[in-house]
Amino acid sequence: MNKEFFAALELFEKEKGISKEYIIERVQAALENAYKHELGGQALIRVLIDPVKEDIKVYRQRTVVEEVTNDITEISLEEAKTLNKKHKLGSVVENEVKPKNLRRLSAMGAKSVFIQGIREAERSMMLREYEEKKEEIVTATVDKIDPETGDVIVDTGTSRVTLKKEEQIPGEIYTVNSKVKVFIMEVKKDNAVRGPLVTISRTHAGLVKRLFELEVPEIQEGTVVIKGVSREAGVRTKIAVMSRDENVDPIGACIGSRRMRINSITDELGGEKIDIIKYSEDAAENISKALAPATVREVIIDGEKSCRAVVDSDQLSLAIGKEGLNARLAARLTGFKIDIKTDAEGVVPYNPDSNEEKSENE
Repeated sequence: MNKEFFAALELFEKEKGISKEYIIERVQAALENAYKHELGGQALIRVLIDPVKEDIKVYRQRTVVEEVTNDITEISLEEAKTLNKKHKLGSVVENEVKPKNLRRLSAMGAKSVFIQGIREAERSMMLREYEEKKEEIVTATVDKIDPETGDVIVDTGTSRVTLKKEEQIPGEIYTVNSKVKVFIMEVKKDNAVRGPLVTISRTHAGLVKRLFELEVPEIQEGTVVIKGVSREAGVRTKIAVMSRDENVDPIGACIGSRRMRINSITDELGGEKIDIIKYSEDAAENISKALAPATVREVIIDGEKSCRAVVDSDQLSLAIGKEGLNARLAARLTGFKIDIKTDAEGVVPYNPDSNEEKSENE
């Protein structure tokens, strides 16, 4: 039996990735728990598991006293001397107890402690893996689709995780066994929930940022830098980029030859439109570019994070965009509250927080 147990340890470590040492600790705890249940909660139990000799022994410990007041933890000097004449008051008597003497209830308790320990180890491993992937993209396989909630269960290779309906790109259709890239937003340990609580997303601005990092070598090398992303998933994204090398065009690098790079990203996002803007350290110039495709005549900074953008009358609708989308994304990208005006009509105030639909900023 012992040989089978130690052979199982090797297999378990190989398949589950949980160390033999940890499993041995959990078995020791399980046996201690079982024998305390058998002999009394105060019983002192020592479990010795020797993987070298492939041996398991369980010992009960009692203290030698003159008068026994607790027969669970104490043994009389007279009885102790029948076991070994060398025993004296205060010494500890150890005698081996056999696992086969365990009753069914105690054995079930031991099994429960062991299984719980293994589950904790598996959860800890998953948590570590997800923490390493936080704010990164993973390619997952669609495992199941809930027809009632619209939630999608995906297999990330580490575990199965739920892609909530609100974190899906609007209008996107998922099929079982299809591959999908997801952004790991959050990883936290919630004591009220079994396992690590992992939030994944297809709507987060970080997904777009990571897709560009994967697709554009100049970004990977650090020549081109992403300075900001604002997004309304499924509709439009604005991304500001700059180059550390004057010979490298950051916008051209992101678009790629024959638009191959940008097309690959928009395909992954279900056709979502992407505006690539050349970042400027000058706030007014940066705001002007962020309002593209509109042509801005002038940007007047009139507060720490407030400005007026002056456009021609025929550019007003472009600057604001359908339902305020263009202005809203520009405001998020630059961090400025933007009032758009024409000379003829005066100031057209725009509040970037007025729209109920919001996306994450970076």
